[in-house]
Amino acid sequence: MVLATEMGSSQPESSFDLSTYLVKRKEAIEVALDSALPVIYPEKIYEAMRYSLLAGGKRLRPILCLASCELAGGTTSMAIPTACALEMIHTMSLIHDDLPAMDNDDYRRGKLTNHKVYGEDIAILAGDGLLTYAFEFIATKTENVPPQQVLQTIAYLGRAAGAGGLIGGQVVDVESEGKTDVSLETLNYIHAHKTGALLEACVVCGAIIAGASAADLQRLSRFAQNIGLAFQIVDDILDITATQEELGKTAGKDVQAGKVTYPSLWGIEESRRQASQLVDDAKAQLAVFGSKALPLLAIADFITSRSN
Repeated sequence: MVLATEMGSSQPESSFDLSTYLVKRKEAIEVALDSALPVIYPEKIYEAMRYSLLAGGKRLRPILCLASCELAGGTTSMAIPTACALEMIHTMSLIHDDLPAMDNDDYRRGKLTNHKVYGEDIAILAGDGLLTYAFEFIATKTENVPPQQVLQTIAYLGRAAGAGGLIGGQVVDVESEGKTDVSLETLNYIHAHKTGALLEACVVCGAIIAGASAADLQRLSRFAQNIGLAFQIVDDILDITATQEELGKTAGKDVQAGKVTYPSLWGIEESRRQASQLVDDAKAQLAVFGSKALPLLAIADFITSRSN
């Protein structure tokens, strides 16, 4: 995929090869994740953690972290531990989300879900292990970054993953299941927290590691909030329009569970329009960064054009 992006009226059009960029960054992340989590005693828990952590996926969240760090003047080596930690936390959320007490799903990324392979008890513990190890990994493996920036990153990620972020969104999602009167405001809250908070942390934490200014962190935060919501809208659309083979997980789960989604409120075409508008608004936040923002801009466009 080659994306041509207009970076403001005063700058020439630039080309960016997103496919090559994603492949290279994903390869680096896969290597880092594999080496981050060796199997030691008790082997079963590490095997379960690795089963889900190394199950593939687009790795968009760690890639966003690396891209944001580079935009802010940092290097990928500075941000790799944080990028890996973000994927660990995301994987934890998937393991727990798939449990019978939550979404009760059998497939994730084209494979049996963790609890289907290791049992519910080990799956819960595998998620817990990934969540706690993520913070240890940032603290012990980040190099050539001032301690204050590492601490700020850990604190930001802790908020994003906790009751004020991902977990809070999950709670409201569970409480809203089966209700037909869920408002747009509540739906936005669910996804701004359950999906958006961690995605926003990916972008912001990469820039924190690089020492970005408060003004730049605010721009990147607004960018991430918009693409996070767009990402969820597209997810809702794909749950209706894509097959299980395309998604790598069970299709139609939202309808079966009686969940209110963006398409159920707006319809598919309006949902697509809303997602596209959110991406446009997100990209506008990065105009000040010029060509340094090309990777993030391309990923924003990719979010609305993806098929899984």
